[in-house]
Amino acid sequence: MNTKFGEHQQDVVSQDVSQDEPLSHGAEDMRHLQGRVALLEKLLDDALHDGESIAKLNNRILKLEVENAALINSTSWRVTAPLRSLARVVKAVRLAFSTISRQAEVRGGLGSALGYYASTIRREGLPGVVARVRRLKSGRGFADGPPRDEVYHEWIGLYDTVTPTRKLEIEADIGRLTRKPLISVVVPTFNSDERLLREMVASVQAQIYPHWELCIADDASTQPHVKVVLQELAAADSRIKVVFRETNGHISEASNSALALATGEYVALLDHDDLLPPHALYMVARYINQHPQGRMFYSDEDKLTTEGKRTTPYFKCDWNPQMFLTQNMFSHLGVFETKLVREAGGFMKGFEGSQDYDLALRCVELAGDDSVIHIPHVLYHWRIVPGSTAGSGSEKPYALIAAIRALEDHLKRANISATVEHPIETLGVLRVRYTLPSPQPKVSIIIPTRDGLDLLKQCLDSIFARTLYQNFEIIIVDNGSVKPETLRYFDEVSQRPNVRVLRDESPFNFSALNNHAARVATGEFLCLLNNDIEVISPDWLNEMVSLANLPRAGAVGACLWYPTDALQHGGVVLGLGGIAGHMHHMMKRGHYGYFGRAVATQNLSAVTAACLVVRKSVYDEVGGLEEELAVAFNDVDFCMKLLKAGYRNIWTPYAELYHHESATRGSDHDPVKYERFVSEIRRMEARWEGWFERDPAYNPNLSLNCEVLPFTLASPPRIGQFE
Repeated sequence: MNTKFGEHQQDVVSQDVSQDEPLSHGAEDMRHLQGRVALLEKLLDDALHDGESIAKLNNRILKLEVENAALINSTSWRVTAPLRSLARVVKAVRLAFSTISRQAEVRGGLGSALGYYASTIRREGLPGVVARVRRLKSGRGFADGPPRDEVYHEWIGLYDTVTPTRKLEIEADIGRLTRKPLISVVVPTFNSDERLLREMVASVQAQIYPHWELCIADDASTQPHVKVVLQELAAADSRIKVVFRETNGHISEASNSALALATGEYVALLDHDDLLPPHALYMVARYINQHPQGRMFYSDEDKLTTEGKRTTPYFKCDWNPQMFLTQNMFSHLGVFETKLVREAGGFMKGFEGSQDYDLALRCVELAGDDSVIHIPHVLYHWRIVPGSTAGSGSEKPYALIAAIRALEDHLKRANISATVEHPIETLGVLRVRYTLPSPQPKVSIIIPTRDGLDLLKQCLDSIFARTLYQNFEIIIVDNGSVKPETLRYFDEVSQRPNVRVLRDESPFNFSALNNHAARVATGEFLCLLNNDIEVISPDWLNEMVSLANLPRAGAVGACLWYPTDALQHGGVVLGLGGIAGHMHHMMKRGHYGYFGRAVATQNLSAVTAACLVVRKSVYDEVGGLEEELAVAFNDVDFCMKLLKAGYRNIWTPYAELYHHESATRGSDHDPVKYERFVSEIRRMEARWEGWFERDPAYNPNLSLNCEVLPFTLASPPRIGQFE
C-alpha cells in the first residue's frame, strides 16, 4: 500500500538541549522560554485535532531548535527548569519522529500517528514515547494471539455479561421478533463425563430464547451412567429428545440419529461437553430475522479451561470463502437450515472428526456464499479436555486427514482443478494449490521507476533468475530518469524480447503511471509491482495468477517481507488507525498470526499495489487506479471499487517477496507532501463514507485504534452486545 513515507530525518530536532551548561540573563529569556513551551504544547495539541497542522508543527519545531541553540548560551541558570521542560518535550517529539513512518502506516495516516504521539507526550512525557518507540523497534508491536485471560475476563465483565436488566431486554425483544423459529440443538454422545453432560444440557435449558428442542443420540455408550442421566433429563423436560443407538457407528452416524429427531426449522450443532451462553439461541433467532436470505449462521467462540474459565476467544471475520478452505471457521457455533442439511444428505460416514466441516462444505455448495451469515458474538464455549481439538489442532490427526479428504471432495464436486496440502505440521491450516491454465495466460508486469538503478536492477534480476512462470512481459514505466547509468541500463534491458521501457515524464502520480502502462499492456493479467521488490519464492507468480484466475476474483496480493524478515504486508484492514493499515505488520517470520491468519490464503477487503495481480479486463472494468489519489491509498481505493463491483480480493502467504520499501521515493515529510497526504485522506473519507468502521475481514470486537495493537480487544466493541 502506498501509504509509507521515506525515513524521516531522525534529527528533525537538530540537537538535544544541554542541561549542564551555565546560563546567563534572566526574566526576559524566561518569558521567551515559557512562550516557546506554550507554543509547542499548542502545536502538539493542534496536531491531535487537526491534520493540517502537521506541516506547521514540523516547521515550527525546526525553528524552535535554532532558537534553543542560541538560548543555551545566553540564559541564566535560574531558568534551567523550564528549559529542561522544553528539552524533554522537544526530545520526545524528536524520538517520536524516529518511528513516525511505522506509526503512520499502522494508523492509516500521518495525522493520526502524530496525534497519537502528541497525546502521549502531553499525557506521559518522554517516558511514554520511549516505551512506545522501543516496542515498535523491537518488533513486539503486534499482538498475533488472543488476549491474556485477565484482560479477556475484564472485557467479558464489561461487554459480554447478561445482567438481569439485559435479560429482561432480551425477553422483550423476543416478543417483537417477526419470526420465532424452533431451533433443534443436535448432540451426539458417547461415554460422556456425567458432570460435563449435565452442564451441557443445563446450558441449553438456560437459554433465554424459549423456542428450542434438544435432540440427543447416544452412540451405544458402554458406561451405564450415560443412559441413566439422559433418561432422567428427558423425563424431566419434554423439550429433550433422546434416542439410544443399538450399535456404535461413530460421530457421523450418531449425529444423523440426533438429526432424525429434529423438527425445528434450524439445527444447531453442539458437542456433548461444550456449553452455550444463555443468549446464544436468541442471537441466532435475531440474525435469522435480520437476514432472511440466510440459510447458514456461525458465531465467534472461545474455550473453557478445566476449571470452567473462559479463555482464547476467536473473533472471526465475516464469511470468507477462501479462508474457509484453509480452516473450519464455521464451527462453532454452526447453525443450518434443517431443510438444507437434509438436502445435502446429512453427515457423511468416513469424515469423522471433520464431519461438520464436510457438511458445511456441501451446504455452501447448495446454498451459495451469500446465504452464510456471521454473528460477531461469542455464542459457544468449547471445552478443553484431553483428546479435544480445542486444546491443540494436532490432538486428532484423523480429524485433519478427514478435513483434507472433505476439501478434496469439495473441489472435485466444484470441478476445480487443485490439490490440498498441509504445509505447517504443527498448525491445522490447509492450503489449496490451484492448477494454472494451459497454456499459461500472459502477464504484464508493470514497474514504475525513476532512477534508483540498484533497486530496479535487483528487482528485475530476481524476476529473471527466480520466477518459474514463463509467459510474461515487463513494462518499465520511466518517470523521468536522468542518470546516465540508468538510461544505459534501460537500453540494455530492453534488448530482451519481453521487456520494454515506457517513458512518462509527467509529475509523479503512481496511479497515472500504472494506468498508462495498463493501456498498452498485452497481457491477460496485470501485475503491478514496485521497483523495490525482490522475489523470494520462485512460484510467486504462479500462485498469484492461479488465484486471480478464479471466478469473481478481484485483486490478489502477496506476502511482502522487509529484508529483516519482519512482515511488511499481510493484507490490509480498512479503518485500522484511520483509513487503512497492514495486517500483522512487523510480525517476525515463523509466527502464524491471529489464529493462523498470517499463513492462510483468505479474502480481504484490500491488498497493497506494491505487488498486485488482477485480470486486465477487471482492472479496466472499474477504471484502474484513481488518478486523483496520486500517492496514498490508490490501491485501497482500487480494491474497494472491486468489492463494490462484486469481486473478491485475495491475499496469499505463498507468494513471498522482499519489499525494500519506498527506498527511492525520498522524504514525504515536507509541508507540500503533508498537505497532499491530508487531502488524499479527506478524498478517501468522502468517497467511501461508512466503509471504514466495518471491514468484513476484521471483527468489530477487535480494535481499530492503534493505541492498542491490532487484533486486540476493542473497548468498547464497535457493535452492541446484542446487535
